[in-house]
Amino acid sequence: MIRFVLAPDRAIVPDLAARLPGRGLWLSPRRDVIEPARAQNSLARAFARAAKGPVVVPPDLAAMVEAGLIRRVIEHVGLARRAGQAVAGFAKAREWLVSGRAALILQASDGSPDEKRRFLSGARDVTVAEPLDAVSLGAVFGRDHVVHVAIAPGKLARSLEDEIFRLSGVTGRAMTKQVGE
Repeated sequence: MIRFVLAPDRAIVPDLAARLPGRGLWLSPRRDVIEPARAQNSLARAFARAAKGPVVVPPDLAAMVEAGLIRRVIEHVGLARRAGQAVAGFAKAREWLVSGRAALILQASDGSPDEKRRFLSGARDVTVAEPLDAVSLGAVFGRDHVVHVAIAPGKLARSLEDEIFRLSGVTGRAMTKQVGE
């Protein structure tokens, strides 16, 4: 779910971390639900009913949510890197994958399909996601581009999976798959 709150000027603001003060208004993380262009009147009415008064729904609300979720995915990957729970690059990530140290594999959405398939060959019981492009993944690791990232098991990996799930709902494209037997 995605939480929204009412700003002092009665504008709807996405609260992706669910920490802003005020009464939360919750919606499913699906673009067709939050896309104001398609359902401006019904979305505004739903928010107004929940807020018990008139509200202003920004016309770019879906884009704001998508940009915020991308930022949150990048922040989570950066946190995992700083905590020593993420490695990047074909060799290091593949070593984690083969040894069972990886609970989540991130691959660049614009990476070579053949290379991504080769990287995953023989993988068992791991979630693979493609939420970001190679340049965005590379920026987290201080490189020009990165195609493969392995994330260690734990709370951070589960939290990152949740953010990727919300992002995939908003973008409308599947970003995760389960690999293995």
